[in-house]
Amino acid sequence: MTTVLEYQTGFGNQCSTEALPGALPIGRNSPQVCPYGLYAEQLSGTAFTMVRAENRRSWLYRIRPSALQDAFKPYGGATQWSGDFGKAPVTPNRLRWNALEIPAEPTDFIDGVHTWAGNGHADDQVGIAINLYAINLSMTRRVFYNADAEMLFVPEQGRLRLATELGRMDIEPCEIAVIPRGVRFRVELLDQTARGYLLENYGSPLRPPELGPIGSNGLANVRDFQIPVAWYEEVDEDVDMVAKFTGGFWHTTLNHSPLDVVAWHGNNAPYKYDLRRFNVIGSISYDHPDPCLFTVLTSPSDTPGAANVDFAIFPPRILAMEDTFRPPWFHRNFASEFMGLIQGVYDAKAEGFVPGGASLHNCMSPHGPDAETFEKATAADTGQAHYIRDTMAFMFETRRVIRPTQTAMEAPTLQQGYDQVWAGIRKHFNPEKR
Repeated sequence: MTTVLEYQTGFGNQCSTEALPGALPIGRNSPQVCPYGLYAEQLSGTAFTMVRAENRRSWLYRIRPSALQDAFKPYGGATQWSGDFGKAPVTPNRLRWNALEIPAEPTDFIDGVHTWAGNGHADDQVGIAINLYAINLSMTRRVFYNADAEMLFVPEQGRLRLATELGRMDIEPCEIAVIPRGVRFRVELLDQTARGYLLENYGSPLRPPELGPIGSNGLANVRDFQIPVAWYEEVDEDVDMVAKFTGGFWHTTLNHSPLDVVAWHGNNAPYKYDLRRFNVIGSISYDHPDPCLFTVLTSPSDTPGAANVDFAIFPPRILAMEDTFRPPWFHRNFASEFMGLIQGVYDAKAEGFVPGGASLHNCMSPHGPDAETFEKATAADTGQAHYIRDTMAFMFETRRVIRPTQTAMEAPTLQQGYDQVWAGIRKHFNPEKR
């Protein structure tokens, strides 16, 4: 029997939700006695003194307070999950990988994450970690929380149920989910296996970008973000709780499930978004717009306009620009780009960029369409609209260099000879022919 999950809509709303009638206190966040004998607990996602528009916090009303736990001990698993990106010089070479294989041994989410690249450090609240996951086992009687970062899930294969303190969310390929820093959760498989991408954001919380001259509508509309309603489980059995803190992994045993929040209110909560609802804005006259026009979420930095990280997508869309080279042009960027493919074919590559795979083009490393794509685009009839269907690619873009891990550089999925995709580009220059 399929469980129907319920959601509230809107990004960053001050939401209130209860799984039992009257569980939310009225008029006080922390009354002397909470309804149903619950405990009040505040979960802060930002500093207390952040301006009102940036302040994120939620009040939780739970069966037991989170403080009820024994001391942590080092956790020996999660051996491929790391926050160490090294300090040695990074290769400027363009890199591309095939998809991870699904593991042969039973592997749940915590042990199925492989760190591929990143920058900065959680200690400084700056930077990101880019991970891939491949799993074939649901988490049972154990939960996880990440004190280092908020987490953005980008499934490529297989559906997931994210059972969190503040409610449950189901996500599938072409949907994303964000879990705030510190929220406890469990990852359950809704299919036999699952694979995808996982971003850890050490910086300011992700949010939709400002729209500027676009106006009040477009890109990811706020009404399409979904927040789970309150749900709880009352389990009086041992549960292994694993935590990620300052790049290390720790665990302790609880005598109950920590997913026991009966009611909550606030704006610091998990959320999901269906990428297929993105309202693409593009040129209808000439030229190919910058990829920032496809931004779904951004984590601003201390430099206006230079994000800690942007999450942009390249969904189905219509190209109508005339007398224009319609695919992404050749370019060298100040920003560094890590791309993944969820489904279909990316319009700037003919082959080799596969669903579940990835590419890394770092700061000032030249890239753009391969030879075959270039030839097709320069010969295309731009008097006719071009419909790009059945595709979904994405990009993590950041102002900092993205440092690939040793795991990524030694992976058997690293494609050799990636530079050869541009080797077939021909010289067209003729000074006698304008």
